[in-house]
Amino acid sequence: MKVFLGAAPGVGKTYRMLDEARRRRERGTDVVVAFVECHGRRSTVEMLEGLEVLPRLPRRYRGAEFPELDLDAALARRPEVALVDELPHTNTPGGRHAKRWQDVQELLDAGIDVLTTVNIQHLESLNDVVQKITGVPQRETVPDEVVRRADQIELVDVAPEGLRRRMAHGSIYAPEKVDAALSHYFRVGNLTALRELALFWLAGRVDEGLQNYRAEHGIASVWETRERVVVALTGGPEGETLIRRASRIARPSSAAAPARDDLRRTSLRPGGDLLAVHVARSDGLADANPAALAAQRRLVESLGGSYHSVVGDSVPAALIDFARAENATQLVLGTSRRGTLVRALTGRGIGETITALSGDIDVHMVTHEQSGRGRRLPVPGRLHSPVRRITGPLAGLVAPVLLTLLLSQTRGAVNLTSDILVFLVAVVGVALLGGVTSALLASLTASLLLNYYFIPPIHRFTIYDGNNVLALLVFAAVAVVVAVVVDRAARLARRAARATAEAETLSALAGSVLGGQSAIEALLTRLRETFGMDSVALLRRTPEDDGTYLDEPARREEIAQVGPRRTAVGERPADPVSAQAVEEVPVGDDAVLLLCGRPLPAADRRVLAAFAAHVAVALDRAHLAEVAAEIAAEIEPVKAADRMRTALLAAVSHDLRTPLAVAMASVSSLRSKDVEFSAEDQQELLAGAEESLGRLNRLVDNLLDMSRLQAGALPLDLRATALEDVLSAAVHSLAEGPRPDAEGPRPDVRSHGLDRAPAVLADGPLLERVVANLVANALRHSGGVPVLVIASALAGQVEVRVVDHGPGLPADDRERVFLPFQRLGDTDNGSGVGLGLALSRGLAEAMGGTLAPEDTPGGGLTMVLTLPADPS
Repeated sequence: MKVFLGAAPGVGKTYRMLDEARRRRERGTDVVVAFVECHGRRSTVEMLEGLEVLPRLPRRYRGAEFPELDLDAALARRPEVALVDELPHTNTPGGRHAKRWQDVQELLDAGIDVLTTVNIQHLESLNDVVQKITGVPQRETVPDEVVRRADQIELVDVAPEGLRRRMAHGSIYAPEKVDAALSHYFRVGNLTALRELALFWLAGRVDEGLQNYRAEHGIASVWETRERVVVALTGGPEGETLIRRASRIARPSSAAAPARDDLRRTSLRPGGDLLAVHVARSDGLADANPAALAAQRRLVESLGGSYHSVVGDSVPAALIDFARAENATQLVLGTSRRGTLVRALTGRGIGETITALSGDIDVHMVTHEQSGRGRRLPVPGRLHSPVRRITGPLAGLVAPVLLTLLLSQTRGAVNLTSDILVFLVAVVGVALLGGVTSALLASLTASLLLNYYFIPPIHRFTIYDGNNVLALLVFAAVAVVVAVVVDRAARLARRAARATAEAETLSALAGSVLGGQSAIEALLTRLRETFGMDSVALLRRTPEDDGTYLDEPARREEIAQVGPRRTAVGERPADPVSAQAVEEVPVGDDAVLLLCGRPLPAADRRVLAAFAAHVAVALDRAHLAEVAAEIAAEIEPVKAADRMRTALLAAVSHDLRTPLAVAMASVSSLRSKDVEFSAEDQQELLAGAEESLGRLNRLVDNLLDMSRLQAGALPLDLRATALEDVLSAAVHSLAEGPRPDAEGPRPDVRSHGLDRAPAVLADGPLLERVVANLVANALRHSGGVPVLVIASALAGQVEVRVVDHGPGLPADDRERVFLPFQRLGDTDNGSGVGLGLALSRGLAEAMGGTLAPEDTPGGGLTMVLTLPADPS
């Protein structure tokens, strides 16, 4: 699939798509136009010449006919490439898919390549952002993931000024629509903001593709395509200083301007990326403050960055590995908190080591208030690393020999007791270095050398003095005991440090899950980072899955996946001894974690089991949330019906009784033989009865219409309808006959633009009722000021604005007025049961339109009725 992405209508997406199709056809590719909307643009229509165009499928809905993509015809034709315009389009009811992008997915599944178009405002994640910028809600959206999965995304870009010139020349809309478009949606500010959204969204998609490419090809060097700043956090008090400094490095403009919340929320951040990382060491250096780390994580996320936690034996190596994996260009560190004396004794610190290992990554050493104020000394590292497994026994052999050579030069000046103590210190040192085995070897070697070189008779393995025998035996015993104790203490310290590192990891995990929007994805991300895996996937087993690797990937359904690369589901790695080992971890009864990367040591199994337990809980919570949503969806109609019934009884009990009482009193008076009424009195009583019965008739009609609307059984006859005729008939109906809301002479209603507006596709009598209701409502609140009705056309839609200059309506009440049986601000008994606006919105939506309130400039309320223009 190739997507042509645009920032706004009219940039030329369809034209570019047709141009691509013509080039492919010239190269011999079988290309078919499945559905393309030209919108009457001459240049686009000309591009269709010479291309095979499939007939459209007419589909009737509510009395009107709409042309749609004929999916079955496209599948039967089976071209190599199909052109499908307007990916987010909502299909007319009656087909097997609600959205056109689902039709496109079926074409792709059938092996047909697709060229399609989409505007940035139709992406689901940006829907609310675009509405906030332009003030226009976008009702047709497509999930971001559908567009991200495209093999190619091409941006069709036009500068705002150029697009407005194209609009003014009549290349996009008809001349009568140009002025309205330029003054509303196509303002320079709107177009500039939409263009920026498109560029940033596409930049994120390109960056994602680059990361996948680097991972697939094993590229470890840094490609400076964009600034990506990593800040190292220890949990110390200097963390906030480092985070803010790194944020200014990543996004220089953030220091001078407010953060762009809308862009940050959609991962479209201007400038570079900010990543904070904490290395939880497993060698005992575990002095991080969990509360401080949690506060620093919140600060990073508030600045638009992301927080990460990894476990590493060497902090410099872990930081460099993380930075290279993220393609970081800059690394921010705090200057050492160790004092001058400690630095002199311990040598090069973490900052100097990272600088030496950084290569092409820039390292920033940031000073802070805690510099040089001291910190804990590092505890020696891994007990049995490969180097120490070699150097330990070697030291057990070499150290006693070197001590023998040294002490032989001081014979006579140093007595036997001192010699034994010196050898004992050497054995303890060997125990610290290589463990108990190396210490035993050193003890044996030292005992033999002491006997041969220092205990009389010298240069013989015999001992004359019994005290010397006792001293040698005590030396050997003490050396062994001390070596065992030292080794055990080191092992316990190692175990405690490991537990501390695991606790830090799980604490960071819990914090990230609680603070994230998607618990499962946050868990998988932390799992991948903690264990250094290439990718992690969560799969759901199907009944056919026996828990082993299968040759049929369809037997497992993927729930979530993080990381740029992993072995295909159900397949073994191509090279069994490669680093891309695949490991399965059961999660609950019907799910499994698939880990791709390095083999995990046994020591990591406990933390891995904790991750799996967290994932199982997250899955259960997600399932419960789905069940709760389904139950709520089933209960809500019942609650709504109950609320409707209660409101109906409350309203009708008054509004039916009042006109009934008036009509009955009038009729009873006329039939009474006790009083003789004059002709004028009789006419007045008859008029009162007629008016009351008329109110009852309208009430019943409204109730019946509302019930038909809610049941979807209201008959519609949609046809081309002139707005000028509708308004004239509506005003005439308000001036004629008994009315409770606008009695008296012809209402003062003025119109503008109705004679120039195109005809709308609507049911004439129903549209007349809608306009009459809106005008009557405006007259009732206008305070004697004339009501203005304005019409304008834009993008295939016609807007009718009914403007009053009354007291207006609070923002909190604007949706309540469209609920049945609501009479906000009406205290008189002639207002009816409050069905007017509810019925008007229902009728408007039934005819394919919308009804929404807006503020009137200078005070008042404007009702905006939007209807589709007649396509003819």
